[in-house]
Amino acid sequence: MEITAAIVKEKGGDFELVKMNLDEPKNDEVLIKIIATGTCHTDMAARDLLTGPLSFPMVLGHEGAGIVEKVGENVSNIKKGDHVVLTFGFCGGCSNCQTGIPAYCENFGALNFGGARLDGSHSHHIHGEVVQDNFFSQSSFATYALAHKNNVIKVRKDAPIEYLGPLGCGIQTGSGAVLNSLDVKAGQSIVISGGGAVGLAGVLAAKAISAGKIVVVDINEERLKFAKELGATHIINSIKENVAEKLKEIEPKGFDCGLDTTGISPVILDSINALRSHGKMGILGVAKKPLDIEMNSFVATGKQLIGIVEGDSVPNEFIPRLVNMYMNGQFPFDKLIKTYKFEDINQAIEDSEKGITIKPVILIGEYKG
Repeated sequence: MEITAAIVKEKGGDFELVKMNLDEPKNDEVLIKIIATGTCHTDMAARDLLTGPLSFPMVLGHEGAGIVEKVGENVSNIKKGDHVVLTFGFCGGCSNCQTGIPAYCENFGALNFGGARLDGSHSHHIHGEVVQDNFFSQSSFATYALAHKNNVIKVRKDAPIEYLGPLGCGIQTGSGAVLNSLDVKAGQSIVISGGGAVGLAGVLAAKAISAGKIVVVDINEERLKFAKELGATHIINSIKENVAEKLKEIEPKGFDCGLDTTGISPVILDSINALRSHGKMGILGVAKKPLDIEMNSFVATGKQLIGIVEGDSVPNEFIPRLVNMYMNGQFPFDKLIKTYKFEDINQAIEDSEKGITIKPVILIGEYKG
């Protein structure tokens, strides 16, 4: 079938809307009419060839949401007309998938960053030439997308489908880090470093489960003020204030949990040092330098350092849970979102990279071109 997709033709290049052909779904695949897709820094990392063996041209997009158009012969849990959120790809058969940790699928790299299906085939073609696709097993910067049945998550139809795409990755990661990875309990304290979409999703999750002290550390004063509006009890501008001293002042006995979204070693160490004995530190930012930990005091206090992918989510359970929380007024993640037309995708990307917009969402379903 003919679709319109946003493609990138060169490293760091702009997105261009192009008509191309999309194959029919294979036996384990689902064809989805995309209503909206979130944008994420991971899309930009792939555009800049920082994530894997992709080449050009490529179709990105990995926070898609839409309505099922057609299903393959082996798809039984999803039917035409269902509202769905597309999440990360996982095989479902490896030992990690089988033991309930699909975010650590042994085939994660190939299924999400490989530029093709696991068997090496492509579903997108321009005049017979293949296009790098299957990004996060979806490539949802397009009017229609093909996804594997594993990463197509059915959601309730009364929820606003145009806002739900970011639940498939960025919002899922931040909220899952708090609710799943760190398992923050009511009344516990947490310090969150970084006021982007992931960090602020963590704030919303901490607020939703009635965490005690919720501290956000950032350099952007507007983001810090917004974090306070979302539920942060304390904010720290790390340019203007001494973070270590402020954390000690806020929680003299130490924090129960820390979450870093920055990947910056001194920032991470400030949070680790502010933890109580046996406190938990989650890290999910992309680091450019190694983390140097003073091992003796770290071991002596039993602190835990936890790497986090996709918020340790089991998507079929966690994404509908987040939708229910949103519909109940407990998790207003739509406050992070600004919508853009499909033809304005480059503006959305620019606004995201400049920090103007926290979570851009592209309204692809409205495109008439």
